[in-house]
Amino acid sequence: MAIRIKARAGESAEQLLRRFKKICEKEGLTKEVKKRQYYEKPSERKRREVRRPPPIELGRPGAATGREGSAGVKAGAKGKSSKTAGGRGMSRGRSE
Repeated sequence: MAIRIKARAGESAEQLLRRFKKICEKEGLTKEVKKRQYYEKPSERKRREVRRPPPIELGRPGAATGREGSAGVKAGAKGKSSKTAGGRGMSRGRSE
């Protein structure tokens, strides 16, 4: 895979390098180089692939995404527990 870049008219070296890096990132070249920097045994590669979490499915808003129960958790977290700063004195039985 060869990447060729021609300098545009009036383009500085910094801009050319930035454009080159962006193209390499888009092609996945930087990720591939980092992955191949060290040898990885086939058994380690299989173990890593097994540990990888499943990809997150992005759907349209309001669609069932498997996270229906998260709304109930947020609603329950609004109330303050007796562990907050204001509740500590009352939970120990002290009166003022």
